[in-house]
Amino acid sequence: MTRTYIPGILAMAAVVVASNILVQFLFGNWLTWGAFTYPVAFLVTDVMNRVYGAKAARRVVLAGFAVGVLCSLIGTQIMGEFGPLVTLRIAIGSGLAFLLAQLADVAIFSALRAGKWWRAPLASTLVGSSLDTAIFFTVAFSGALTVLEPGNDVSWAGEVLPLLGFGPMAPLWVSLAVADWGVKLALALIALIPFRLIVARLAGSQTARV
Repeated sequence: MTRTYIPGILAMAAVVVASNILVQFLFGNWLTWGAFTYPVAFLVTDVMNRVYGAKAARRVVLAGFAVGVLCSLIGTQIMGEFGPLVTLRIAIGSGLAFLLAQLADVAIFSALRAGKWWRAPLASTLVGSSLDTAIFFTVAFSGALTVLEPGNDVSWAGEVLPLLGFGPMAPLWVSLAVADWGVKLALALIALIPFRLIVARLAGSQTARV
């Protein structure tokens, strides 16, 4: 592993750790603070992909996955008011969603990298974010997957309520997923600004070294 990957790995690790901590704190009725930090992982992946290539981006993703697994293992040992902070279903959903969504991001970015500068990061992040939300909330809270952890009562997540408090009736976990997805889509657009600036700076640094 070359030294050029280290800043990306450290950035990804910081995002994963921060998100695992902030997900414990609510922001309104449908979100946690972690919803605002986790999407930065896609920015890190896309910057690495643009500047150093897909191989570097995948290495950063795998490092983030390893940190996420470690955070989940630690979380299973910390008891909260209703049991472990991280249940088996949450651990599986989190790890699976992160890995598949990030690898999809890398693949889509690579396929579109020759187009306009904004197309690859925007398309890859939108698809990756959507995949991440769908996988995590379905695995972690859907009543159809209670077989993954029969002893974990997630009936609260299946309570039928108006979507986001005003829409059609839907399970609570669907409202949580839609709110999370909305934040990710908004941040995907906002992240284009730092993406452009960071890539320009890193590319300039590489040119200067040559």
